[in-house]
Amino acid sequence: MPTRAAAPADETVSRAAWGLLLFLTLLNILNFVDRMLIASLAPLLIQDLGLSRTQIGLLAGFGFVFFYTLVGLFLGLAADRWPRIPLVAAGLTLWSAMTALSGLAKSFAHLALPRIFVGVGEATLTPAALSMLGDAFPRRRLGMASGVYYSGIPLGTGAGLLLASYVAPRYGWRACFYVLGVFGIVAAGLLLLFREPARPGASSAGESPRLRDLARDVGRAVLKRRELVLTLAGGSLLVYGAGAALHSVTWLVQERGFTFGRAAFVSGLIAVPAGFFGNLAGGAFGDWWARRRPGGRLWSLVLMTCFFTPVGLVFYQLTPGSPLFYVCWFVTAAGTSSWFGPLFAAIQELSPSHTRSSMVAFALLVLNLLGVGPGPLFTGMIGDAHSLSLGLLVSLGVVATAVVPFALAARLAQRDAS
Repeated sequence: MPTRAAAPADETVSRAAWGLLLFLTLLNILNFVDRMLIASLAPLLIQDLGLSRTQIGLLAGFGFVFFYTLVGLFLGLAADRWPRIPLVAAGLTLWSAMTALSGLAKSFAHLALPRIFVGVGEATLTPAALSMLGDAFPRRRLGMASGVYYSGIPLGTGAGLLLASYVAPRYGWRACFYVLGVFGIVAAGLLLLFREPARPGASSAGESPRLRDLARDVGRAVLKRRELVLTLAGGSLLVYGAGAALHSVTWLVQERGFTFGRAAFVSGLIAVPAGFFGNLAGGAFGDWWARRRPGGRLWSLVLMTCFFTPVGLVFYQLTPGSPLFYVCWFVTAAGTSSWFGPLFAAIQELSPSHTRSSMVAFALLVLNLLGVGPGPLFTGMIGDAHSLSLGLLVSLGVVATAVVPFALAARLAQRDAS
């Protein structure tokens, strides 16, 4: 196992850093398998527990992200002050135990309560993980590293869909929760074999900044840097569309004539390569633009939004059966998460280096409360009142408006660099 990830000052990447990136990405895959399981199993939960589309939207959105983001803000501050590996291991154990407990649910309330604690546990991962990657990788490779880490979103989504398509028809949907709970507890033990990278500027005495000072510095950065506020606004609009896409399996089953097994299986087959390629390509594209001009990562987000949104609009209006349907499905799946690497790399670039975990936690608070929560909820409400097709099309209209704040943020970044 790696002993210590190299500091990024010499522009090299050690094998320890690559090993840390790989394991953190695997944890993020597990994170999103757990997180997306409600959406993956939604048609079965609707049928077995009598849930509505709106209730599915609540469980996948606000039921999870409300406590995830509020607790995550404090955990981000904690990750900038105390050791990050034990913090993540404790959170992983908690969310895995609560995932297993979800398998005993008999009603909406029985699912909602453990989902709260799944959110609390998962809130430990991303702020600490991105902070460690920021310490282990040079700035010129940070977009790539963030893109690899965030490939856990489509890989976890795809793995969850494939797991649901195989396990649920054979052993029942409850078995999916039990299996994931066991995997997570084992992974928590393996994580403790790693040592985290040194923080930049850390003293030999191991002094850590006070929580009050970290909160003050995060607040100052948000108030003084309009680019950061605009980047968070644009990211929230993109995340709204990603949250709305949680209804995709239900949409395929109820409005496009797929069986549950086929919808989950094909969705998983598409999500894995499309999402993985999208994350790697998005991270590399953001790094390339960052080398070409100030604010380049923000300009890359403008261009990606302009490319992927029209394809999604076509996809949600097509009927299955034609090659174009599956081509648009693949491109839409790639676009749903391709922007994570550039977005979070841009957020870290705009943040003071000693507040990386805290700023990522604050960013997640904003993105989840303004995007992940409302996206599936409002799309489910539109689905109950009209159709999921309409709700998904509306979500892409929201996504398209992200071009405005990203372009304004990029122009401000260019002005500050000149």
